Amino acid sequence: MPIFSTFRAGAVLSGIVFLFVLLCGRVAYLQTYGREQTIIRAERQQHQNVVLQARRGGIFDRNGILMAGTVQTQTLFIDPKFMAEEYARNGQGEAGMNAALESLAAQIDKSPDDLRKLMADHPTSRYLKVADDLDSAAGEQIEALDLPGVGVSMTSRRVYPMGSIGCHVLGGVDGDGAGQEGIELQYDKLLAGKDGFERLTKDARRRPIGVAAEDYLPPQHGQHVVLTIDSNIQMMTEEALATTGDSNKARRAEAIVLDPRTGEVLAMADWMSGYPGFNPSNLNDSPADARRNRAITDPYEPGSTFKPFIAGPALMWGITRPNEVWPVHGEHYIAPDGRHVNDDYGYDDLCTWDGLVKSSNILMSMLGERLGNARIYAAITRFGFGRLTGIDLPGENQGKVNPLKKWTNFSTESVSQGYEVMVTPLQLGRAFCVIANGGRLVQPHLLRGTLDPDGQVLSNSEPADFAKLPQALPPATAVELRRILCDVVIRGTAKGCRSVTWNIAGKTGTSHISLGRSGYSPTRYNSSFIACAPAEDPKIVVVFIVHDPGTAAYFGGLVAAPGACRLMEEILTYMGVPGSPPLPLPPEQVAGRLWEYQASQITDRSFGAKPLAQ
Repeated sequence: MPIFSTFRAGAVLSGIVFLFVLLCGRVAYLQTYGREQTIIRAERQQHQNVVLQARRGGIFDRNGILMAGTVQTQTLFIDPKFMAEEYARNGQGEAGMNAALESLAAQIDKSPDDLRKLMADHPTSRYLKVADDLDSAAGEQIEALDLPGVGVSMTSRRVYPMGSIGCHVLGGVDGDGAGQEGIELQYDKLLAGKDGFERLTKDARRRPIGVAAEDYLPPQHGQHVVLTIDSNIQMMTEEALATTGDSNKARRAEAIVLDPRTGEVLAMADWMSGYPGFNPSNLNDSPADARRNRAITDPYEPGSTFKPFIAGPALMWGITRPNEVWPVHGEHYIAPDGRHVNDDYGYDDLCTWDGLVKSSNILMSMLGERLGNARIYAAITRFGFGRLTGIDLPGENQGKVNPLKKWTNFSTESVSQGYEVMVTPLQLGRAFCVIANGGRLVQPHLLRGTLDPDGQVLSNSEPADFAKLPQALPPATAVELRRILCDVVIRGTAKGCRSVTWNIAGKTGTSHISLGRSGYSPTRYNSSFIACAPAEDPKIVVVFIVHDPGTAAYFGGLVAAPGACRLMEEILTYMGVPGSPPLPLPPEQVAGRLWEYQASQITDRSFGAKPLAQ
């Protein structure tokens, strides 16, 4: 009879207890974490969550022409893991899979070997994209094959029907369809909409068999955006800018066309040597430097185009009169603080009127000395220089106007000639709108309105009440300035750019390019022209800037003004604006003090004019 052993009994009991604990642990696992995992696996096998992609809204010009839109395409995908398991389960094995891949390859631009290699490289993948941009017919043919693990999903692709036209304004989207630059980025939330979803119930072969009402949320498609841009004017502007930039071997150039009463941007163009534009559909095909909208991001020293914004307030304050004569006395002038100021042409005496027409640095320096730094600062800040315009585009630069406490004695002459300040082309255009519209400071903008996905109007960007806009100049001073600046294209620095049909009021600028601490380049220039037309009732303001021309001619009146005036004639013709009446002669008290003036220069519309629109 075996002897009872306490040790053996304890060992057996310990083993039983250990097994019981393991069993309890297993039961607990199956009832908690294991249960959750089982449910998750079942959910994966029986259900599929599908994102219903919202369609990105379109971007239209002011005439309803599509500039950016979204097209629905189809993407072919494979679930390699499920496909292999399914063919192994039904006994067809590798032969069945190869036959399926051959059938699939016949529908797309790939060989069966390509598909086999793709699957071999990703054997455990649950989603493998095989082909993009399939049309609906190809998608239907693929679905008709009824291959396990093969599916077609709807995707969206951003398209720009006008190619590179307006590219710097429109910007583009990334691979996920999110706005990256320009209007696409500025109004991304409006355009993008919100994705929906549906939760599909599937059978053993993962074929959809139903969806519950509570498992479906429709997508909210994006709104459409209507711009102030006129695509026809945009094309004219880009063509004029490219022609001018190429013919003058320039480094880069910008142009803007504005409605002076509303601040609506009708065109905004940027040209760069070697990269005149880019295709928004393929942002990465061009360098970031070529995609920058320099009309709002890159300020520069404007030179003489800045002079009307000092002379205007001086006339308003009674600091000078159009017929006041200044002792210019030649090409060289030494300011009271010892600063040397030069003119490109020697005059004996000039009146204020001709100081702008002939763009005399000496006269403007004398006027600046009379004004003093405090009033010069007050004058230029009235036009919004040194502050953001608030344009609805990302990346705007506010330019630079130093605080008055940082001005020196040299600032008096520098700022009076358009140096020691930095302005963007848009700031310059906004300021000239003041002269064009009778003295009001407008708000530049690009959004004209929005539409819902069905094309119904959601909002209109109503122009601000003109009478409530900031008054930068009295109407009489603005009218007086416009008449003075009409002489610029007749007997001034842009002589030869006169239109035989419309009166153009403009101002040229030629500024040396800064080299930083090394001073200014003696051979490199920014050539510019700003203007409005018709001068008696301006419909457009044009800013036209050419940087670093590589030709012997570099003056703004020779480089920028011809292209700008041609552009203005094209735009006014397109808009159907009637021709201007005869330009009034200068007042008698002024006419007798103008430099080498003859009335026939004004009355003969062919004087100083060329067939610019041809």
